[in-house]
Amino acid sequence: MNIIICGAGRVGFTIAKQLSEQGHSITVIDTSSEDIQKIDDALDVKAIVGKATYPTILEKANAAETDMIIAVTRNDEINMLICQIAFSIFNIPKKIARIRSQDYLNPKFTTVYNKEDLPIDVIISPELEIAKSIQRKLEAPGALDSVPFADNKIRLLEILINDSCSLINIQLKDLTKKYPDLDANVIGIIRDDKFLIPKKEDNIRKNDKVYVIINASQTSETLEAFGHTEKVSKKILIVGGGNIGFNLAKNIEETLDAVRVKIVENDKERAEFLASELNNTIVINGNGLDEEVLAEANLEEAETVLALTNDDEDNLMVSVLVEKFAKDEKEIEDKRTMALVNKPNYSLLQDSLKIDDLIDPRMNTVSSILKHVHKGTIETAYTIMNGEYEVIEAEIIETSELINKELKNSNLPDEVRIGAVLRGDKIIIPRSDFVFLKDDKVVFLAKKDSISVVENIFRISSI
Repeated sequence: MNIIICGAGRVGFTIAKQLSEQGHSITVIDTSSEDIQKIDDALDVKAIVGKATYPTILEKANAAETDMIIAVTRNDEINMLICQIAFSIFNIPKKIARIRSQDYLNPKFTTVYNKEDLPIDVIISPELEIAKSIQRKLEAPGALDSVPFADNKIRLLEILINDSCSLINIQLKDLTKKYPDLDANVIGIIRDDKFLIPKKEDNIRKNDKVYVIINASQTSETLEAFGHTEKVSKKILIVGGGNIGFNLAKNIEETLDAVRVKIVENDKERAEFLASELNNTIVINGNGLDEEVLAEANLEEAETVLALTNDDEDNLMVSVLVEKFAKDEKEIEDKRTMALVNKPNYSLLQDSLKIDDLIDPRMNTVSSILKHVHKGTIETAYTIMNGEYEVIEAEIIETSELINKELKNSNLPDEVRIGAVLRGDKIIIPRSDFVFLKDDKVVFLAKKDSISVVENIFRISSI
């Protein structure tokens, strides 16, 4: 596929890297000659310095022969204009824009996004996506992440294996005997910073991060089997009332009745806005690094603390203060801390600062965009290890070569692992003699090198 990416920041760079490695023909446009030089030096893509809103620059990028344009510049209005020009002059079939402003995302105004007005096919809002991602984690305590697939009937859980897991050193083939009623399938393990697709004879070790595809109705039972009995937090403190904090609080109010939320926001005008827009959330105007303010917010009683300001260092410092406020080691262990961090190097501090989860806005955005790049019936994509692997949902259609084939005879690449299948309302963890049928929804893991092969196997032609 021919794809133009407008914007060579961290998101644009990551998308260009992943898509070029999947065999797509990529052109990146940015006004920054420095950012373009970085891409030119590091990636096998075409890189152009210029304004992507100029038709001549898009023409230079061969827009007339392009299948998709992805606008991820730092400016919402520029991203919108890029899509308009891409459609009006070059008739590019698929147009994706990153839009941050909440005003543009207001449901009252979504009718403007159509062929007659603003021809944007897919709008990606990083702040909304991150708020949803955090909420999923809050709803599945004990999991590092919890991602819905197949109409939320199948879930992917990312679980850290600690001392309380009774499955340590047990071979995967014996898990079914130990928990015969669980619909669960371990499809991947991160061990010593390396990803492996496990075999039946492999076992689970302490400090592994395991990726498990499960029946969504068995989330708590699965987490308990892997040694996690944490309860859903009833008291949540959010430091930073920007778009992420605001949308998260709003989502919690709408879906988790028993949960009480407090937000600490430094800007007085923003704090007043939050107080007027949220119904059951307590808003405190003050500096989230001020110990008196945190005491007023009852940091000591909070079960989960989320540091969601626009400043990475402030977010890390909040996590340090959480530890300072704790009475003892057990209280630190019982509290859950999450910090929003844009700089990738800060991940090295996660263990020493005892942060349970670092939230990377870049990978949230990349995952959101990638699922719209895959062809045809591929619905959902979730990236692992900076995009080295993806968990994908696809539907078996009439032209798929998988129809009526047994899994063992399916000719799937070695680096593809089928996790679960939704057939009607039934969740199936497929064995080697499983036979694929039309309309099956399949959730599977694939290495990025295998994505194009997978798309062909599922017989997908349209974008």
